[in-house]
Amino acid sequence: MRDVAVIGVGLTKFGELWDKSFRQLISEAGAKAILDSGIEGKDIDAMYVGSMSSGRFVGQEHIGALVADTSGFSFMHIPATRVEGACASGGLAFREGYFSIASGMNDIVVVGGIEKMNDVGGSSATETLATAADQEWEAFFGVTFPGLYAMIALRHMHEYGTTKEQLAQVAVKNHKNGALNPYAQYQKEITIEQAMNSTMVAYPLGLMDCSPVTDGAASVVLCAAEKARQYCQKPIKIIGSGQGSDTLALHSRRDICTLDATVHAANMAYKQAKINPKDIDLAEVHDCFTIAEICAIEDLGFVKKGEGGKAVENKITTLDGTMPVNTSGGLKSKGHPVGATGVAQIVEIVTQLRGEAGRRQVKDARIGLTHNVGGSGATCVVHLLEAV
Repeated sequence: MRDVAVIGVGLTKFGELWDKSFRQLISEAGAKAILDSGIEGKDIDAMYVGSMSSGRFVGQEHIGALVADTSGFSFMHIPATRVEGACASGGLAFREGYFSIASGMNDIVVVGGIEKMNDVGGSSATETLATAADQEWEAFFGVTFPGLYAMIALRHMHEYGTTKEQLAQVAVKNHKNGALNPYAQYQKEITIEQAMNSTMVAYPLGLMDCSPVTDGAASVVLCAAEKARQYCQKPIKIIGSGQGSDTLALHSRRDICTLDATVHAANMAYKQAKINPKDIDLAEVHDCFTIAEICAIEDLGFVKKGEGGKAVENKITTLDGTMPVNTSGGLKSKGHPVGATGVAQIVEIVTQLRGEAGRRQVKDARIGLTHNVGGSGATCVVHLLEAV
């Protein structure tokens, strides 16, 4: 397999974007990535786009062709493919684009992620997101994703002594990072008191433990590594890619406090890259809920199982900690447009590895990790990137 590099990134503002359409968002992100990469339209061999549920959110399916069309490339007949894996759709699209170049089939690929979630009401958005859960055993009985992750949180508290204050500290940290990110949905800090006393959603998770409903798009340009410097002075090499699956229903898991799909995907990526967790300088993990970040840093091998809450409490995961996590603000503060999230994580890591993250820059960042989860952990994608 050939080496592959990221040579361009593009991101829209995340938030409640009432004045921008689905088409406008993906076109903006794609145009930014292409301009950043230095390529031209004629150089693109294929396009992949992650989108979880555009049919329910905006009434539009056939997203691959739509993205090529609205980007102005339909006359070139570039192959454009939609990829779906619930909230891991963006990470999966990136993995497919990576494989298409690593295999030798393509040289340059554009990968995008998009979701416009606010065009439907809150109850409709909740119902749409619930399609990523097991319909027969979970959604049919009224279990929402806050409810599923609340079960994980309660079990983690029971098994390991994790506290509600440690959950709140995840939210406080990520909002502090998000306040430094001009693309974030919530560019404001919050206090421990605000997080702990926020409106209860599903005990022990309050409103400040939950990621928001978000509109937004992200895009990256991938290129065969041996050709990358023809276009880009700071290519970022993809050194590992892993994917894992698990049961759709939470009750069928071996251990609901461990996302085995994450463990499997991470080990696959570490093996390919020939590194271990101690070699990683920063990570973007899937903090759809605060407990999800705590589980992620354990399952990825940054800390031992059960020590995630203490790691956050001891500030290991802050910008100036030994293992900075979610420097972008994460899903909690940056926002979570589900189909775009995995690609946006790549954008943040590339920005950090280029040394272009401004006030949230991690010093001497060389290797970064992204962790993108679908549903309550039935799908997981992990990528490792390195500054060349």
